[in-house]
This record gives sequence, structure tokens and C-alpha cells, in this order.
Amino acid sequence: MQQIITMGGGGFSMEPDNLALDRYVLQQTTVERPKVCFLGQASGEARDYIINFYKAFTELNAIPSHLSLFQPHTADLEGFLMSQHVIYVGGGNTKSMLALWREWGLDRILKQAGDAGIVLAGISAGCICWFEQGSTDSIPGALTLLPCLGYLKGACSPHYDGEVNRRPTYHTLIGSGTMAAGVAYDDGAAGHYIDGELVRVVSSRPNAKGYKVERAEDGSIRETVMETQYLLA
Repeated sequence: MQQIITMGGGGFSMEPDNLALDRYVLQQTTVERPKVCFLGQASGEARDYIINFYKAFTELNAIPSHLSLFQPHTADLEGFLMSQHVIYVGGGNTKSMLALWREWGLDRILKQAGDAGIVLAGISAGCICWFEQGSTDSIPGALTLLPCLGYLKGACSPHYDGEVNRRPTYHTLIGSGTMAAGVAYDDGAAGHYIDGELVRVVSSRPNAKGYKVERAEDGSIRETVMETQYLLA
């Protein structure tokens, strides 16, 4: 089955002392020490980001690795990614990340990986990239619509409670018909999708939630808080 876990914020990079979401991701595999590969292209493969990933997932008793597209360690990107149990995508500039992925064929490889049962997960850029559309700050000065991979239907916004302009801009984009109806996740909240369907929302923070956001017939916004399971750290 295809599993995708979309984190609006949180995880090792935002909550280094609370790895509840990262632990949840690993628990969706069927192995005791899962192999987890980090894709850090959205951050320009920032060195400290990659180091923090290794630290966190070593602490969680996983087998961490990362794939660079600037200095790849193998020509067989497909073989390397298909050997993982989890592929974890970091935050940053989603537009630039997707451009790199398409140039290197990762848009196709990641779909193949998900269909083969490898857990796909990520935060921020790594949250919205799986949907048809995402609300992104990739272009300085504004939050805009970005066409994404389309593995999941509809639109998505991360950092829903963490950045002041996220909610009103998402409402405007959906209310105007510019963006499709979709979901949004607070920092610390994550959606778990199986075969394209949302089966659970979990959080690492007591008040973090997921939301359905839709346009009503009169053009107003209907926002529904989704039942969210709080994970103890």
C-alpha cells in the first residue's frame, strides 16, 4: 500500500527534543531498524540540516542516509531509493526542489517508491510536494499556488498556525477559486494517507490540528477541524 505522511511543521528540525512525529513515521514500516533516506534539496542540501537528520534518526534506532543531487554518491538513484523503507523530505524552497527532482527523474522514482510500499514523508516543502497544489513561500514576498507532484488530491498548506499569513492567504486562494479545496496542518500536526485517502491526523503538540478547507457555494470559506490524535513524546 502507498503511505504518505505530511507534516505541517515539527519533526527533528523544528522540535529536536520531541521526535514524536519522526517516531510515528518509522512505526509505519514493518522492520525493526528501518532504512530512512533524507532528501534535502529544498534547503539546498544544507549541511547542518543533514547532520541534524542523522543525529535524530540514529537516536531513533533507524539506519539514516541521504541522497545529494549536487554531489550524488551513485548513478543508480532509482536503485538506491528503492532500497529504503522511508524517504523523508526536508523543508525549504519547494519550487526549486521540484525543479531538481524533475530534472533528475525523482518525480517518477518517488511515485514508484510509494507504490512499492516505501513510506514517503516530509515537513513543510516535504508536506505540500505530494499534493496536486501547495501554498508556498518559494517566491519571496508572497504566498502563492504551486503545482506539485499530484500523488494526493487537492491542495495543502503547512505552518497553518505558525506563520501569520498562512491561514488568510489560503482562505483567499481557495475562496477565489484560484486553488482547489484542500487540507492544512499546524506546526506539529501531520496527515497520514494510505492509498490516497486520509486515515489519521496525529500531532506532537497538544493543540496542533489538521483542517479541511473548502469553498462554499456563496464563496465563503468552510474550515473544519479534523480529529487529531496527540502523540506523547
